[in-house]
Amino acid sequence: METGRAWGGFLEAPLKFRAPGVTIPIGLGIGRLVFRALNAVEAALAVVVIVAVAVGGAPAAVVEPTTAVAVLLLAQLAVVRPVLNRRSDRVLAGEDLPRSHSHLWYVALELLKVAALIALGIALLTA
Repeated sequence: METGRAWGGFLEAPLKFRAPGVTIPIGLGIGRLVFRALNAVEAALAVVVIVAVAVGGAPAAVVEPTTAVAVLLLAQLAVVRPVLNRRSDRVLAGEDLPRSHSHLWYVALELLKVAALIALGIALLTA
């Protein structure tokens, strides 16, 4: 349901703020564009995989990790991303806020998604 972008995202997100000339507003703007595009691709691929699994009559060993990945992606998109977007709106409006722990939730869900994708790959290879 997702490409190798997870590892790139883990590196890209914090590093962009360390690049010369990248201010917080510029970094947030870049991050929002990148994650919006990547999440749209993830969602589209998730739909394709879910349909393929549903139509193909996949065994439980394939359905379970597929479901896990879909639920984790949904949690990122429906729960964590809106919180991060509201926060970045406030920062872009000039508010000085303490560090956010919402990013940690996004990263935790991303790590769980990677584990579920590995399990899905193994299930597909052994099915």
